[in-house]
Amino acid sequence: PPTLSTSEKAWHSIFASKKFSSLLTKSPTPKEEAKVVHRSPSHVSVNVMQENPPHQIDQTTLIELVKEKKLDRLQVFGGVNGVASNLGTDTQVGISGGADDVARLRNTFGSNTYNKPPTKGFFHFVIEALKEPAVMILLGCAALSLGFKIKAHGHKDSWYEVGSNFAAVFLPIVVSAISNYMQNRQFEELSRANNNSLVDVVRGGQRQQIPMLGVVVGDIVCLKMGDQVPADGLFLDGHSLQVDESSMTAETQHTEVNSSQNPFLLSWTKVAYGDARMLVTSVGMNTTWGQISRETNEQTPLQARLNKLSSSIAKVGLAVAFPVLVVLLVRYFTGHTKDEKGNREFSRSKTKTSDIINAIAGIATTAITTAAEGLSLVVTLILAYSVKKMVADQAMVRKLSACETMGSTTTICTDKTGTLTLNRMEVTKFWLGQESMEEGASSISPFVVDLIHQGVALNTTGSVYRASPGTEYEFSGSPTEKAILSWAVVELNMDMEKTKKCYAVLQVEAFNSQKKRSGVLIGRNDDDTVHVHWKGAAEMILALCSSYYDASGVEKDLDDDERTKFEQIIQGMAASSLRCIAFAHKQVPEGEYQNLKEQKKLKEDNLTLLGLVGIKDPCRPGVKKAVEDCQYAGVNIKMITGDNVFTARAIATECGILKPGQDLSSGAVVEGEEFRNYTPQERMEKVEKI
Repeated sequence: PPTLSTSEKAWHSIFASKKFSSLLTKSPTPKEEAKVVHRSPSHVSVNVMQENPPHQIDQTTLIELVKEKKLDRLQVFGGVNGVASNLGTDTQVGISGGADDVARLRNTFGSNTYNKPPTKGFFHFVIEALKEPAVMILLGCAALSLGFKIKAHGHKDSWYEVGSNFAAVFLPIVVSAISNYMQNRQFEELSRANNNSLVDVVRGGQRQQIPMLGVVVGDIVCLKMGDQVPADGLFLDGHSLQVDESSMTAETQHTEVNSSQNPFLLSWTKVAYGDARMLVTSVGMNTTWGQISRETNEQTPLQARLNKLSSSIAKVGLAVAFPVLVVLLVRYFTGHTKDEKGNREFSRSKTKTSDIINAIAGIATTAITTAAEGLSLVVTLILAYSVKKMVADQAMVRKLSACETMGSTTTICTDKTGTLTLNRMEVTKFWLGQESMEEGASSISPFVVDLIHQGVALNTTGSVYRASPGTEYEFSGSPTEKAILSWAVVELNMDMEKTKKCYAVLQVEAFNSQKKRSGVLIGRNDDDTVHVHWKGAAEMILALCSSYYDASGVEKDLDDDERTKFEQIIQGMAASSLRCIAFAHKQVPEGEYQNLKEQKKLKEDNLTLLGLVGIKDPCRPGVKKAVEDCQYAGVNIKMITGDNVFTARAIATECGILKPGQDLSSGAVVEGEEFRNYTPQERMEKVEKI
């Protein structure tokens, strides 16, 4: 109606209020109905029942919840969903209020930054250098020497010789202070850049990348294998998540994180296996890491060795100097020493007191000259020069002693993807059956295209976002996932959201580096059929298949001859430096599904091969020259990768690591399984050739 009564206005305001998590209307019982006061027809009486009233969670509670891993306390708040509700976060959409909502959460719970001590000034490093035992010993010796010289020869002549001693002590102090000050400033700038790496979050229903420092309490963060957990939080959902907490607990065994027993995630730990979404509960100094982090002032190995050497030299010097001093004094006072004219220096009746003091000063000066005042100068100048050379080569050095270690390097073991290559992947080849498909989806059976859509859209840790029709697609995930998603959307006209709505994900096996594949068990919504999809390294997936589809959708047996042809196709793509990924599918009978469900396993045999894709990851510019420079300097380069052996060999040859003619037979290329089967002695014998 155009006008509302007072009760109706109250009803509408209750629904509009954000303070209530849920409201239900409840029918009164006969007893309650008897107690109802009947109003006139212009009024409406409504019984309102609030279900699960929200708890106001403060920052201290959130910190203790994760730090002490209080599972029972979490249940009091209604689990992870209850905590999200209290923070005003939708577990699917994330923070939906835009920049204002993010700013409010940052002001309430703090920013994801860590308090650091004030920037150290130049004089701080001067004082630090003065505190070194070797420097203090040298300064003491120089001061004593100056005092004795002034007494023996007067002010004018003493400064020249002793001044050079002071210069030899202070010069390394100044050089070291300047070098450490400059390196500290550059390292702080580098640390700021590294600490601001990008993380995947869901905000307003869109998956996006933001700097780690921009994460706030209430954010939904997407984690995958290899990611660093950016803040303390709670596990929302995911698959087979295992976290490396060694940085926090020193335990090398990975910790399993799940919603039932351990939903707690700590900042600065790393995802060792699986993928997940987490709800951020504490950031910055409020995290567990923020509360225990502190700067350490341990000596570098080189500093410790230098201090030990200086102390040893001083001890040996003093051990020698003291007997020399005693002997010279005894010789002097017993009349066994003579001056330039051949007369005895000491005569009890004739020698003046001033002459005795001058003689003792000269003897003491001789003893003190055993101090190695040049040691610090030489070492500091050499290391400072090394740092300057390394900075010119764009190698950041914070501690001077690192140069000593770098100078001893004989072998560099490097990853391939993202180090030797650009990590910008693109699908350039697609094989269906034994045909190379160049025309996209138009020449392929719709049945097969639909199966590929399922395998790509549902068996992935990536996502596709499009703001509105006509705008560009945005892909997120690992470089491999983004390349496959882009290919499926652009070339095969895949609609990821539509595909997801037609199927329910029943079980997931996340990718791992041992099996080199990931799988998903799905149920079709319209006919309740169950299907399994696998995706992974082509040679691994091919080994699980007993049949394949051709472009017309006909399923054919995969006998030994056909298998050999597929292996040749894979080797051909690998020889062209392409990473080969295969897709396989199988419909699972109802009885077999129940078995797999109990065992929590996916079907891994008698699969049907859907297709092969070749992904190109170009070599990084300048890599070949860098490899040549290392080899010329006598530093060996060894490439380690999880790729197909043929792809690895092609990339290694392109980068100059592998020479023409070197292959599996020469021992230069070895697969991991073979290397692990070597005895320790065989490894030592063959490692130089690899």
